[in-house]
Amino acid sequence: MKTAIVTDSTAYIPKEIREKLDIRMVPLSVVIGNDTYKEEIDINATEFYDKVRNERTLPKTSQPALGDFVSTFEELSKNYDAVISIHLSSGISGTLAGAKQAGEIVDNVNVYTFDSELSCMVQGFYVLKAAQMAKEGAHPEEILQELSAMKETTRAYFMVDNLDHLHRGGRLNGIERVIGNVLQVKPILHFENKIIVPFEKVRTRKKAMKRIADLLQEDANKHAKLQATIIHANNEQEAIAWKSELEANLPNVEFTISYFGPVIGTHLGEGSMGLGWVKTN
Repeated sequence: MKTAIVTDSTAYIPKEIREKLDIRMVPLSVVIGNDTYKEEIDINATEFYDKVRNERTLPKTSQPALGDFVSTFEELSKNYDAVISIHLSSGISGTLAGAKQAGEIVDNVNVYTFDSELSCMVQGFYVLKAAQMAKEGAHPEEILQELSAMKETTRAYFMVDNLDHLHRGGRLNGIERVIGNVLQVKPILHFENKIIVPFEKVRTRKKAMKRIADLLQEDANKHAKLQATIIHANNEQEAIAWKSELEANLPNVEFTISYFGPVIGTHLGEGSMGLGWVKTN
């Protein structure tokens, strides 16, 4: 059985890797003022942060149109027997639901959907694993079983640099925002039951990053090998420095650097930092 792998733009998998592994990407969009951009196609992360830095109103985001999924699946049906469509958490976006609906519309190909229950390059871990297994000829059910098993050891934590974005997005009340900014509180967030919730509130950026690193250390002590990604919001140099520091202390962890693109960056804001990991075989 020949299986195609589809994901959305919020996995932020580099184009050259998508092309190498034959991964199809359906983009979400970000609306800045009166202009709509498909992320990873019409606008990249750097351009996005430059555009919104002085905007008074928060950009808006939108999931792919149903027709985008339908056309993608119809095209794949010409050469594939099945499609596995892997997406950001259904608790923060209707993207997965759109993929499911499109899969019911399209004939001649079996569409399986998988809820990553999170986003960004940690979502990408599932996509890359699925793509590798698909190239090896694994059955869709076998791939989905492996992806479900990965959830047991997948972790992702995000530190928000500025509370204003959470407040403007309706995720934080005004009093918390004022107190938080005065006290330099840096909320550490994570996904729980498919939605973003506070994990801890830590004073100062340095302490927040150390707390996240400590959580990684705990898992690195439990497992022989981990795959990890550092995710930044337009602060690549800090991400590079953090990677070097973590690599020195965690020889059994393989690190990459990724980023919060326009859609996720809209909700977290510039300067945010994340770290995600999963056990590798």
